[in-house]
Amino acid sequence: MPDTPTPPPSAPAAAPARPAPRSKSELFFAFSILALQGFGGVLAVVQRELVDKRKWLTAEEFVEDWAVAQILPGPNVVNLSLMLGDRYFGWRGALAGVAGMLCFPTVVVLLIAALFAGVADVPQVQGALRGMGAVAAGLIVAAGLRLTPALRSNTMGLWACWALIAATFVAVALVRLPLAWLLLLIGLPACLWAYHCLGRIRPSATPPDKERP
Repeated sequence: MPDTPTPPPSAPAAAPARPAPRSKSELFFAFSILALQGFGGVLAVVQRELVDKRKWLTAEEFVEDWAVAQILPGPNVVNLSLMLGDRYFGWRGALAGVAGMLCFPTVVVLLIAALFAGVADVPQVQGALRGMGAVAAGLIVAAGLRLTPALRSNTMGLWACWALIAATFVAVALVRLPLAWLLLLIGLPACLWAYHCLGRIRPSATPPDKERP
């Protein structure tokens, strides 16, 4: 009997498409919606909108991009909108992201400032503002706790990340260290340690020769 031909192995299934903004208009309105929610503690809103809801970024990517946005001049979330817009649509996307972050909130803030000028001295209003500040702080803490699992894949190692977090908390909350000294005493050693860890990662060895038929 003739040998039965072996069917060729099936090709691997293509990976599902990564969620991404379909147009610059979608990017503009997404950041507009984000900005209108982000009075005060924007970190929790940005993380929920970009990672959990739209899935344009993974938790690891968000942590890395947010770290870069923090060291750049200007508001963190505006820097992030600039980076994300440029990633998908170039400089036009960067302008769309920044415009979405600034247009509607500017109008809203001007209206609130005009209304607040007449009630700034009312004790009830001052109490409400203190309460909103506490809520904003709680949102930031909750967002930070939700992002901690992303530290497991960090190049510096999980324990080094936790040590830096603890040192930063002590320096800011207890010692009240100015930002310039914080960057010098904690940020610079963290950068040097990350550079050292990245230096230990070597590209894989030369791949073996392909098997000859």
